[in-house]
Amino acid sequence: MRPAKLALLSAVLAVCPLFGACGSSLSPTSSAASVSTTGEVSQSHSRIPHLSHIVVVVMENEEASSVIGNHAAPYINRLALQGALATSSYAVTHPSLPNYLALTGGSTFGIESDCTDCHVGARNLVDELEAAGISWKAYMQDMPGPCFAGASSGLYAKKHDPFIYYDDVRLSPKRCANVVPASELDKDLAAGALPRFAWITPNMCNDMHDCDVATGDRYLAGLFPRLIAAVGASGAVFLTWDEGASDSGCCKVAAGGRIVTIAAGGAARRHARAAGSYDHYSLLRTIEDAWRLPELGYARCSCTSPMNALLRAR
Repeated sequence: MRPAKLALLSAVLAVCPLFGACGSSLSPTSSAASVSTTGEVSQSHSRIPHLSHIVVVVMENEEASSVIGNHAAPYINRLALQGALATSSYAVTHPSLPNYLALTGGSTFGIESDCTDCHVGARNLVDELEAAGISWKAYMQDMPGPCFAGASSGLYAKKHDPFIYYDDVRLSPKRCANVVPASELDKDLAAGALPRFAWITPNMCNDMHDCDVATGDRYLAGLFPRLIAAVGASGAVFLTWDEGASDSGCCKVAAGGRIVTIAAGGAARRHARAAGSYDHYSLLRTIEDAWRLPELGYARCSCTSPMNALLRAR
C-alpha cells in the first residue's frame, strides 16, 4: 500500500475512540461540508445535493467499534476509507423493528418490540416517493415471494422489513408488489433497471444478526461494487446498522448504540470523515432533502442534522 493511502487508512481506523463523541450543535437547516487536509469534515450552510439514485443497505446488531478497525471486516473498512464515514452515528432504540420504522417513517410509532402482528397506519417514505413520481423497490433476501406477510421464512425475518408494516403498503397490491425477494435485485441490476430508491435487507446471516462480522463483510464485498456502478456519478449508496450493542445516543431522541454509517458511490465524498452527530432520522432526512420531499416526524426536528457532510456539494 502506498504511504499516503496507509496514512489515510490509519486515520480512518483511529476514529474508533471518536464514536463515543456526541453533541453536535448543528442546525437541521440544509448544509454542505468542506473537507480538511486531515479528512475531517465541517459543516457550512447549503442544500443537500440532488441525487439521481439512493440505495440503503441495513445490517444488524453491531457497535461501531466492533466493525471499524476490525480485521475481520476488510471490505467495510476499505469502503469507509474510500467513501464518507460518519464517526458519530447512532441508532434510535432497541430492538430492531422500531429502528427500521424510524428509518422509513420518522417515528417508532410507539412500537417497542419486534412484533409481527402489529401494523402502522401512518404516512411513510413510500407515500412521499410515489407522490413525487420516484420509483422504488425494497429487496428482501430470502423472502419467499413478493409481499410475503409471514413472520419469518428461512433466514428472512419480517421484523427487518419495515415496508410490510405500513397499512397503505401491505394492503395495496400495487405497492406491496414492490416489496420483493432479493433475487430480483440481480435481474434489475443486469437489466439496468435499478429504481431510483432501493432498500436492501440481507438475510439473518448476511446482516451479521446470526453470523459473524466476517460473513457480513464478504456479503457486502460481493454486493456493493455492483450497487456503486449502478447508481452512477450522481447517486449514493448508504450502509448502516439497525442498532448497536450499547445504549449510547445523541440528538435528543437516539439511544440505540453507536453504529457505522457510510456513504459510497459517485455522490459520496471521498476519503471523508463526518464528525457531526447523526441518527436514523438524519438518514431519512437526507433522502427527503435530496429529493425535496416533506420531512416526516423526527426527520424535521431541530435535533436532526442531515448528512450533508457525507455527500459532495454540487
